[in-house]
Amino acid sequence: MSQAVTPREIDPDDLRRVLGHYPTGVVVVTAVHDGEPVGMAVGSFTSVSLRPALVGFFPDASSTTWPRIREAGAFCVNVLGEDHQDVCRLFATRGADKFGALAWSPGETGAPVLSDAISWIECSLAGVQEVGDHFLALGGVLGLSARADAGPLIFYRGGYGSLKLAS
Repeated sequence: MSQAVTPREIDPDDLRRVLGHYPTGVVVVTAVHDGEPVGMAVGSFTSVSLRPALVGFFPDASSTTWPRIREAGAFCVNVLGEDHQDVCRLFATRGADKFGALAWSPGETGAPVLSDAISWIECSLAGVQEVGDHFLALGGVLGLSARADAGPLIFYRGGYGSLKLAS
């Protein structure tokens, strides 16, 4: 039987640099809070379960947008395509007018579905768990659609790229 090893303190800059070698997709999570659309760029979106259909993402505890999405109780995950670097930067900027120049329509819950997203997943907030300096936000899938055959926007080693399938 193996013995448990106590995790040691790791420099956050080293962790970020090393984990930057793992590519992630980029999504924009949107909601409606007090009648206004809100949204944030997220690089930590994942599938959680097929039955029941659950997805998740990890908003930073210091986010100013996350509390509004949480309070809304529902959200839409908009998967960005390889040509959406400008959309990602817009939603990663605090205080920017994020919806003024973008085409979108309200989903079933009112959450903005971005017209140019390559796919979208609308969810009810199924649970929140504090995990370190982030939260795990679980979404119960209400509806979803894939609208384009474009490749996803990939974040890798501090920059953006696209996916080229080898097979």
